[in-house]
Amino acid sequence: MGKFEIKEGKTGFVFNLKAKNGEIIATSEVYTTKDACENGVKSVINNAPVANLEDQTIEGFEEAKHPKFEVYTDKAGEFRFRLKAKNGENICRSEGYKAKASCINGIESVRKNAEDSEIVYVEAE
Repeated sequence: MGKFEIKEGKTGFVFNLKAKNGEIIATSEVYTTKDACENGVKSVINNAPVANLEDQTIEGFEEAKHPKFEVYTDKAGEFRFRLKAKNGENICRSEGYKAKASCINGIESVRKNAEDSEIVYVEAE
């Protein structure tokens, strides 16, 4: 079972979804309030298991309906994903992966870990 860690930073609140091994598999956008951040966590829990997959690394890719995971390449050529809610808003994003297969595995880890993860609050460092 993974966990969502909510932390307050200088500019607002963020959450990280961590796998059972402690690795961060997804990071949120910055939220202005703790309540908004908690709603972001709930959005991952509700959307990740049912989200479609849109692979933007394929030429002429077909646009998927929201909610969806978007797989794309960043400026450094690494594969990343972002989860978008039913309203099209970004909920969370991944780190960069060297291989697309690893990125897809990250999406599956979010799907698996989101549903049963506990929510914990951590102090800013």
